[in-house]
Parts: sequence; C-alpha cells; structure tokens
Amino acid sequence: MNPKLLTLCAAACACTTPAWAQGSVTLSGVVDLAARRVSHDGTGSLTALVSGSNASSRLVFSGKEDLGGGLSAGFHLEHGLLADTGLPASAKFFDRRSTVSLASQSLGELRLGRDFVPSYSNWSRYDPFGYVGVARSANLVSATPTGPIRAAFGSNANTTVRSDNGVQWLLPAGLGGLEGGAMFAPGEGGAVASGLARLTGLRVGYANQAFSVSAATTRSKNSQTTAGSFRDSAVGGSVELHSVRLSAAWREFRYDSAKQLLWMLGAVATFGLHEVKASWIRSEHQGQVGGASIAGTDATQIGLGYVYNLSKRSALYATVARISNDGAARYVISDGPSGISAGGRSRGYEAGVRHRF
Repeated sequence: MNPKLLTLCAAACACTTPAWAQGSVTLSGVVDLAARRVSHDGTGSLTALVSGSNASSRLVFSGKEDLGGGLSAGFHLEHGLLADTGLPASAKFFDRRSTVSLASQSLGELRLGRDFVPSYSNWSRYDPFGYVGVARSANLVSATPTGPIRAAFGSNANTTVRSDNGVQWLLPAGLGGLEGGAMFAPGEGGAVASGLARLTGLRVGYANQAFSVSAATTRSKNSQTTAGSFRDSAVGGSVELHSVRLSAAWREFRYDSAKQLLWMLGAVATFGLHEVKASWIRSEHQGQVGGASIAGTDATQIGLGYVYNLSKRSALYATVARISNDGAARYVISDGPSGISAGGRSRGYEAGVRHRF
C-alpha cells in the first residue's frame, strides 16, 4: 500500500476510537477552490482552477489530553492539499505543521516539530489576505530574483515560512496582553539541499481587542550561508476603528550585503456577513550579491477583495490584484503563464468558495 495512503488511513482509524467520542482527538480542515485568471505583460494570460485562495486547503488531526494541575499534552498534524487535483501540496505529507506539545496554564507551551517561524507569524498576521490568493503578500517573497533569499538558499526550501526540527516555547495566556515566544532548531548537518538549517527566533508583542503591536526576528544558517546568517525581521501593528481593522507591517530579509525590504498597509472592513479587504505592498532590493548590484529589482502590489460569509463555516469570495514591477524586476501573481517582461505588470482575478469543517 502507498505509504502516504497508509498514514492517512491510520489517522482516520484513530478518529473512530473512543477518544474521538470524548473529544480529545479532532478531525478538521478546509476545502477552498477558486477560478483564477492571471495575465503577465509580454506572455499573455492563463485561466485555471486553483486551491486555497481564501484559506489554504488542508486536513488537520489534533488532540489534547488533560494531565491535571493545569497541565496538558497534545499534538497537531496538518496536511496541505490541492483540492483541484486531490494531490498533496508538498512532498512532505504533514507539510503545514507536525508538532507535539506540553502546555502549562502558568508557564506556557513547549512545542516540538515542524511549525511557522516567528518572523512569518509576525508578518502574516497583518496581511489582510492571510498570505494566500492573488493578493497575498507571498507574491513578493520569492527566491526567483537574485537577492538575499536566493543567495542564502538557492532554489531549495527556505525558512521564510516554516522550519523543521523546531523547539518552541510560547508564553501563556493571561499576561495582560503580553504574547510571544522563542524558537530553536538544530541544523542536523544543515544541508541546504535537504532543507535543513540551524535556526533561532524570537517574537514579542502586546494585543487587546482594539490594538496590537509586535516584533520578531529569525536567523538561520545552512551549508550555503558561508557569509553569515540569513536574517528575517518583521515589525507590525494594527488598530480597530469601529468595524475596520487597519494594519501596517515592515519586513527585512538580509544576507551578507544583500537586503530585501517589504512595507505593507492593510485594511479589513466587516459589515455583518460582508468583508472588504485591501492591501498595498512595496518590495525593494538593496546591496549586492556576488559583487553585482541588486538595486532596481523593486515592485509594488495592490489588492482588493470581498468575502460574503454564508455561515460560520462557508464563504464566497472574489479578489483582484496587480503587481507593477520596476526596472529589471519580474515578480508575478502565481498560476499564470510562464515568464514576464522585465518591469512589466502582472494582473490576477479570482472568485471561489471556501468551506471549513
């Protein structure tokens, strides 16, 4: 039997045990599909059915056991999938998250395994589009252009979103709005081709119902980072004004003398069952890679979206976005035709349905 199928069957069988009835093990997830049309200057357009434009399609197996005295143990296994084809989203079966944890109401949570790095968590929380869809901020976080990400990782897996082998400590709730945590991952040899990296990260912030501010930094080293650590820093904040949430964030990727700077402004307005989203993101490169200047590979993205919540679980949505490249920049909205003219524009439109279960 296919090992991946065997793993999924075993997990499904576990959900039929008495533990499922007691609510200690949960099966949940998201199925999200959208029709998308993307056009690039100089290469035409492409229409496709895509997965995960409002929320990433996934299967989640999670569980928790109360150990008494304010202590608990738990696990979280999250499998990303491409709902349009039924295929896994990655070669890693539980690619989105694979963790086991011990938690204390007074001391916080110790979490082990594959998970989001602090800088990504701090950046994505201020992205109105949640890092997915045609207007996602991830369009401008790419290893394709020559810059700090490519210099540190090449075309291999990088640590801008997740890290394997992580050891995390997360602050407990009830600290008057203070939040945050620290993360460490041993390099285990640090072979960049295997996606291995030695990583350290820290995040700290404050949040209440009307206001939030936070900062994070993450450093990683692998077999390719001979000029020092790859550094990923992010600072952001948000404020609630009646039914509108306004956010702003800054992020910097740095390796050796190369830097990529990102600025993001966002807004989400909620009116009953309706949501209107907007974002503006600017990316700039500075410095050099291998003695060659990377200045002039800059881009600006704007996005506008609408969500109609049919219920707490289901929604219809539509989003439009445009990337305007400067100079030699070639950033694109994903799932479009191959290539784009240097300094050209990329445009995307999509409409879809999302269901959580």
